[in-house]
Amino acid sequence: MSSGERLKGLETFVAVAEAGSFTAAAERLNLTNSAVGKAIARLEGRLKRQLFDRTTRRLEMTDAGDAFYKVCVGVLEELEAAERLMAAEQPAPSGRLRVDLPATYGRMRALPSMLAFADKHPQVMPHISFTDRFVDLVEDGLDVVVRIGGGDTWPAAVDYKHLGNEELIFCASPGYLAAHGRPRTLKQLFQHAAVLYGKADGSTSPWLIQDGPAPLARQHVDSRIVLGHAEAQAAAVEAGLGIAQLATWLVERQIREGRLVKILPQLATQGLPLHIVWQRGRQHAPKVQALIAHFAATLSIGLDAGG
Repeated sequence: MSSGERLKGLETFVAVAEAGSFTAAAERLNLTNSAVGKAIARLEGRLKRQLFDRTTRRLEMTDAGDAFYKVCVGVLEELEAAERLMAAEQPAPSGRLRVDLPATYGRMRALPSMLAFADKHPQVMPHISFTDRFVDLVEDGLDVVVRIGGGDTWPAAVDYKHLGNEELIFCASPGYLAAHGRPRTLKQLFQHAAVLYGKADGSTSPWLIQDGPAPLARQHVDSRIVLGHAEAQAAAVEAGLGIAQLATWLVERQIREGRLVKILPQLATQGLPLHIVWQRGRQHAPKVQALIAHFAATLSIGLDAGG
């Protein structure tokens, strides 16, 4: 089979997967139902896998079909990007763009940036998901992801850019400080009620203590309350339940409005790193290049660039 026939089979498969039926795909491709059905049958025969479950009522992709669809979309998008690159010196960003953002940081900080990007590039169709789990960009069919945490080692199929690190500060509500006093020293800080972040395994995140020239220390403290969500943790602090160590991007508005107060500002320290990560095979696509540059310019604001 020639490469042209092989690519034609991929295009037909993607059209059926997206249209949901052979008939709709045939209309889209200006082919007969029979031609579409034979193309899918040949493709399934070559792959030795069933790509669709066929019933009289509906057509659904199998697990193998779903996995193959993600690969096919990436291949066809790369071909389209290559054709545009050859046709114009500076092609405009366009096409579907799969992006995954961290749940809390994504909603509060990255989403406004993403919406501004979408407004600036009307030919781009962003598909945005929110998750804090590890994602495999190739397996999940993602173009660009933003991640807080993780080291500087990433799979060979991806590339990344380090934008900086969170800044962590201690803060409390004015009401809590009025009732319990303001800690003036590290020793006094440890005597106060602590609002801690809880991990999925039942443990809590320690406080990171950078006291002058001393090495960074991870200090486990007793909790007043533990919450497994960053915004909920900030809400508990605002409600007067204690003191927490939080990222400035999470509480800068509350501090600006006086609903939270910084404690012991000399203990501000560097937190987790922020990265943009993208598929190396798609990095030359104009839409991917444009989003990387946009995120690099907008998401680094307010971060500690060191580390």
